[in-house]
Amino acid sequence: MKHKIITLLIISLASLMAMAQTPAERAAAVYNAQRYADAVALYDSIEVAQGVSPELYYNRGNAYYKMGKYAPAILNYERALLLSPGNPDIKYNLALVNTKITDKIEVTGTFFINVWAESVRDWFTSNTWAVIAVVAFLLFMVGLVVYLFTDTERMRLKKIGFFTALPMLIVTAIALASAIAQNNRLNSHNEAIVFAREVPVKSAPAESGTELFILHEGTKVLMREQVGEWVEITISDGSRGWMPVSAIEVI
Repeated sequence: MKHKIITLLIISLASLMAMAQTPAERAAAVYNAQRYADAVALYDSIEVAQGVSPELYYNRGNAYYKMGKYAPAILNYERALLLSPGNPDIKYNLALVNTKITDKIEVTGTFFINVWAESVRDWFTSNTWAVIAVVAFLLFMVGLVVYLFTDTERMRLKKIGFFTALPMLIVTAIALASAIAQNNRLNSHNEAIVFAREVPVKSAPAESGTELFILHEGTKVLMREQVGEWVEITISDGSRGWMPVSAIEVI
């Protein structure tokens, strides 16, 4: 009898501890137990109840990756990067899963200034860039006031004002441009991941169009124009064509 009571107490305690876990902790525990499909289901329920977050997309991407489902893994990592563009773990896992897909497409025709601008843009989120822009602008104004209203007899202070205002103006411009670019990227919804195992890209928005090339599951595309059930896409090497909307999932 005594052993039965102790067993019941242990079971009750374990149940209470499980109930005390947050949904995210339960999903993490299920993931660590290698029950990846159950982890995905839990992350789906968290999204419905609490909304999206970089952590949610990242963890769900990890679960899909462990299941060998690379297209949904890439989709979740890409969505995580939209919300947390500077996160090195997300970038690493996305690069890793991209080595597993069939299409290895080289990026061509990108001007180095555009590459640099995109790299700077992805340091922070649009909200963080907006805060930086406001702070930098305030410091610019302080420096400008010091420079304009300090008499020439206090030349050192006047120089401090000038050399504060000038770089802060540059930082303001960069931060504002990056905030706008990040916000546009977050809200444009013009990138997608191919979910079809294999899909031919046509010369026209119809089955009768000439087959130009074939894309496979997991490839990232840029959407341009939609006509009915067809969408014109471009891939990173500049190739373009038409494919069914049903073959892709929007990031």
